[in-house]
Amino acid sequence: MPYYIRVIMVLMFSMFVFACEPLDDRPGTWLDGEATKFPEDWSFTKNVREISVQVQTPYWIAHSVTIWCAELDGALYVGALEPESKMWPGWVMDRPQVVLKIAGNIYEAELVLVLDRLVKKRLAASYSNKYKVAAFEGDSSAAYWQVAAASHK
Repeated sequence: MPYYIRVIMVLMFSMFVFACEPLDDRPGTWLDGEATKFPEDWSFTKNVREISVQVQTPYWIAHSVTIWCAELDGALYVGALEPESKMWPGWVMDRPQVVLKIAGNIYEAELVLVLDRLVKKRLAASYSNKYKVAAFEGDSSAAYWQVAAASHK
């Protein structure tokens, strides 16, 4: 069997084996679940500890991670401490269209970077209160994105 055929077979097998959802600190690929109507009020996420976000990568394979979220005034936000140390925030900046998985439901969304300092300060307090950690408060390196309905460009 030619070498390139073996390489292709190994790659395809690897994609099949590793095409899984994220778990704790382990990233995954495509998220699976029932597509759900985009909610107008995300208050139900106050009791949700972790969600999964699937982002588009430059190499055509989905990348998903498990992250924390915060609800503020009915809107949903996701954040990253030290976003420059992670790959997914950069990919979101290039392609803001994402898929979220929350309590088994799938939502198509867009992430919009939060630039307003007052909103960022409120989000830091919301994260710190929800997760009982002070890491977000006073951390100017944290980045936050508001979850918006997908525009289907």
